[in-house]
Amino acid sequence: MRMKFSRISSALLVLICHFITSGKLREVEGCTIYISNKCPFPIWPATAPNTGYPVLANGGFYLPPGRIHRIGAPGDWNGRIWARTGCNFDEPINHKPACETGDCDGKLECEGTIGLPPVTLVEMTIQYDKRQPSFYDVSVVDGYNLPVSVTNKPASSKCLIGGCSRNLKDICPPELQVINDAGQVMACKSACLAFNRDSFCCRNKYGSPDKCKPSVYSSLFKRACPSYVTYAFDTPSPVVSCSSDEFVITFCPDKWGTEHSSAWYNCSSLLRLTL
Repeated sequence: MRMKFSRISSALLVLICHFITSGKLREVEGCTIYISNKCPFPIWPATAPNTGYPVLANGGFYLPPGRIHRIGAPGDWNGRIWARTGCNFDEPINHKPACETGDCDGKLECEGTIGLPPVTLVEMTIQYDKRQPSFYDVSVVDGYNLPVSVTNKPASSKCLIGGCSRNLKDICPPELQVINDAGQVMACKSACLAFNRDSFCCRNKYGSPDKCKPSVYSSLFKRACPSYVTYAFDTPSPVVSCSSDEFVITFCPDKWGTEHSSAWYNCSSLLRLTL
């Protein structure tokens, strides 16, 4: 009886090894994504998976200035991450957007719904096999609302997507501007989103790299944010490939948040003095 059991166990072990080596059975290792808010104002980060992948962090959450939120992800996640701004979820009004940028049906937790453009998008394809690189980029193909950087942890220069040298909202042409009720520029549309023309959207007869070239608008985006994807056939490809278990996504990276925080404080102080 013991010999028979031993033979069965050995056969089962061989079968399991076969499945593992053939890729039919695998252990999906976890991945950690840190979302950092260095903006001088609160943001509401959101996530939306591509088809077949789970929703992370229920699809959205609140993140105050100076705080970091840790998200656990499966080792083979594929999807998008962005930040919403100017949100108010306390007074829903007839399904109107709750956020000035990046809104997802007026919900705090987007539950997989993609946010309304224009919004700066982090696009990630995480590989479960850490011998293979993960791929990620920052896209402003549909527009821009905040600067963002992405890197691995510990940071490596070859894995870094830097922020922007200038805030695109400050140099956004009037025809691309998204303005809130207070008259402030909250986001900058891409030419494709603003004009819906094939030549800007790289579709139909412009649906190839040799036909769709950078426009004056995408070139403006590229000068301000050189490491971002600015139009569909942006070259050389800004996509980064890097193997890691941990990634850091920072909104308003570098000194952008500090400089704007100081300006905001000075303006607020001046307003109080004026009043």
